[in-house]
Amino acid sequence: MAEITAAMVRELRERTGAGMMDCKKALTEAAGDMEAAIDWLRKKGLSAAAKKSGRVAAEGLVGVASGPTVAAMVEVNAETDFVARNETFQNFVEQVASLALSVGDDVEALKQATFPGTLHTTQEELTRLIATIGENMTIRRAKVLRVPSGTVATYVHNAVKPGLGKIGVLVALEAASEIEAMETLGRQIGMHVAATRPTALDISGVEPSELEREKNVLREQAAGSGKKPEIIEKMIEGRIRKYYEEVVLLEQVWVHDGESRVKQVVQKAGGNLAGFARFQLGEGIQKETGDFAAEVAAMSKG
Repeated sequence: MAEITAAMVRELRERTGAGMMDCKKALTEAAGDMEAAIDWLRKKGLSAAAKKSGRVAAEGLVGVASGPTVAAMVEVNAETDFVARNETFQNFVEQVASLALSVGDDVEALKQATFPGTLHTTQEELTRLIATIGENMTIRRAKVLRVPSGTVATYVHNAVKPGLGKIGVLVALEAASEIEAMETLGRQIGMHVAATRPTALDISGVEPSELEREKNVLREQAAGSGKKPEIIEKMIEGRIRKYYEEVVLLEQVWVHDGESRVKQVVQKAGGNLAGFARFQLGEGIQKETGDFAAEVAAMSKG
């Protein structure tokens, strides 16, 4: 067997843009033949995928899947909204969401898990999809919620098909009985979460750094009021309560009636709201803005 040197791997990476381990495997499979290794990468779709890996993928779909007392949610990104309407891409997102039910929400573990109906990994399936569709794609994140008894309800806002859309929510409700009622309540809470964007389940879940940041802003605002320090502190306390009502799910006003608190609604139903998760497609991704005409011109020049 021909010796595979670091210099050979580096050259193959420079020529194809593929990953280091993929290049090493290609050279091994090709017994050190550089051109054969390039062909091996192309056949696997790795060379084509690597060339696209630097492009920003902020579109795509959020997908949810459910099982008894468990639900999963994933975000799979692509470069354009057009891909979200591609049936093959939609099927991929559905399969990844279903896979997360058993694998969990560790993205790397999801990528290495065997893709349903195949003998290869989910990452390899994604690589094939990238080569077929021609856009960069990523499995960005996943979340799985479970309850010992009760239900984990799902909600997708503006779904393109059942379980797939731009905003997804999981709501974990613990209950000993009345599961059907909990499912209905969970969906209503999901709609509420989609609309209000809470960042914490309860007051104890608010990030200390975010709370201190809010207090500092309020102190600065009150500093020029001329009021006594103790009065200022009471003002701040009142405003912090208002802040909790904005960011804490259980403290928020129930959007469905405009007057109850979410915690009151859950208590009245006899359940316990154990957790929630909200994914909005592309949130936090720095999208590129550029001159489309200039980009097309550059591509035409080769």
